[in-house]
Amino acid sequence: MRILVAGSAGQVARALAESSHPGFTLKTFGRPELDLEKPETVKAAFNAFQPDIVINAAAYTAVDKAESEPEAAMRLNADAPALLAKLSAASGAPILHLSTDYVFAGDKTSPFVETDPVDPAGAYGRSKLEGERRVAATNPKHLVLRTSWVHAPYGSNFVRTMLRLAETRPELGVVADQQGAPTYAPDIADGLLQIVARIASGSSAPWGVYHMASGGSCVWADFAEYVFARSAAEGGASAKVNRITTDEYPTPARRPANSRLDCGKLRSDYGVALPDWRSGVDRCVARLLEQRRVT
Repeated sequence: MRILVAGSAGQVARALAESSHPGFTLKTFGRPELDLEKPETVKAAFNAFQPDIVINAAAYTAVDKAESEPEAAMRLNADAPALLAKLSAASGAPILHLSTDYVFAGDKTSPFVETDPVDPAGAYGRSKLEGERRVAATNPKHLVLRTSWVHAPYGSNFVRTMLRLAETRPELGVVADQQGAPTYAPDIADGLLQIVARIASGSSAPWGVYHMASGGSCVWADFAEYVFARSAAEGGASAKVNRITTDEYPTPARRPANSRLDCGKLRSDYGVALPDWRSGVDRCVARLLEQRRVT
C-alpha cells in the first residue's frame, strides 16, 4: 500500500512521517516537489509515486489572515484538494481529506454530528467547507475527516505559544467561553493509519464525512491551565491564567463558541477512537521540554 501524503511541513504531515506504518510505503510531499499552487507539480508527484491511497494533510491554516486573503485560502483549501481528488479518482485510489470544526457556526449547545447544518463564520471555514464539497463531488472513494484544536511538538499551535509566552509573562489572559477538544497531531496520524489499514484489508466501511478529535472537551483557559500544570510538574515554564471572554480578545476571524465534535460515527464504522485530550497534552509538553533540555 503506497500512501501519498500531500504536505510535509504541517503538524499532521510531520506526525505521519514520524509514525510507524509497517506494510505501508508512506511518503510526504511538500514544496517544491509538490506545490499545491502549481498543479503541474501535483500531477508530476502523483504520476511518479503512483499511490494506492492519498492523504491530504496540506492546508491554508492562517485563520485570521484568511479574512484578508480569501482567494489564497480558497486555492489551497478547495482548488488543490479538488485536483488531488481528481487524480486519485482517475486511478481508483481513495482520498482521506482533513477538514475542520470551523465549517460549523458553533452555536449548538451539544457536540456536532456529521449531519448537522454547516455554516462557517469566516473565510477559512468557507474555504475548508468548499474543499470538503469538491472532494466529495470528485472522488466517490473519499473520507472527509474533521478535527479540532490541533497541536504538536512542532509547527504553530496553542501549546507551543503558551509555553513560549510563559517564559516572559507571569500572567496570561485566555478565552474561557469557547469549547473544543485539543487534538494531538500524532494521535490524528495514528487514526489515519488505522483507517488506511481498514481500507487495505478490504473490510467494507462507508465513505463520507467523519469527525476525528480527541475524547473529552474543555475551554481554551482549561487547555492553558493544563499545559502549565504539566510543564511545571516537569520543571518547565508556567503562568497564571486569567479567564477572559471572546469579546475581550477580538480577532479578525470569529471563532466558534462550540467546536465539540461527536466522533461516535468513526468509532462505530472504523473502530477508531482517539485518546482523551489530556493524554495528548501530556505527551506534547513532555516532548517539548525534552527537546529544550537537549538543545
